Amino acid sequence: MKNELMLILGGARSGKSRFAQSMAEARWDRPLYLATAEILDSEMEERVKLHREKRGPRWQHIEEPLAIAAVLRAPAIECDGILVDCLTLWLTNVLLKEGEGACEERKRELLDALRQRAKNTILVSNEVGLGIVPDNPLGRKFRDLAGWLNQAIAAEADSVVFVAAGLPLAIKGDAHL
Repeated sequence: MKNELMLILGGARSGKSRFAQSMAEARWDRPLYLATAEILDSEMEERVKLHREKRGPRWQHIEEPLAIAAVLRAPAIECDGILVDCLTLWLTNVLLKEGEGACEERKRELLDALRQRAKNTILVSNEVGLGIVPDNPLGRKFRDLAGWLNQAIAAEADSVVFVAAGLPLAIKGDAHL
């Protein structure tokens, strides 16, 4: 049976992560949460703590800010599926830590890993193209890179769901909402 790939898009505080978690919990007995965030201050530490508590003990966790393709390729992970939250934070990490030149290569690595994945996968990403045009070159570059990343992932995904105001809208495939 083919492993499913789902992309969940939405704006900040749209409910996309909560929706992704509910989809994973409804489908998998042993989910893995692949976090791309880094704990760099006390506020982020508190956020991570609260999110882990909400997920509960059923979830395994891996924190990886850059090499998410390697985690997706790891065959020894004992889980039914992987929830990656979130691609736009991962892209931010790549852009700021490795530079713009690394973004395309990292995207290719991710797409290759997704094509070869051995696990069901749900990816969460921000839709950043619905707001105002950023007022600086780095912001505009990030918006462009995020848009192109989302398009590439959506093309590979079996299903794509857009979440706004906590409400999911299937825009590709059969998302079993």
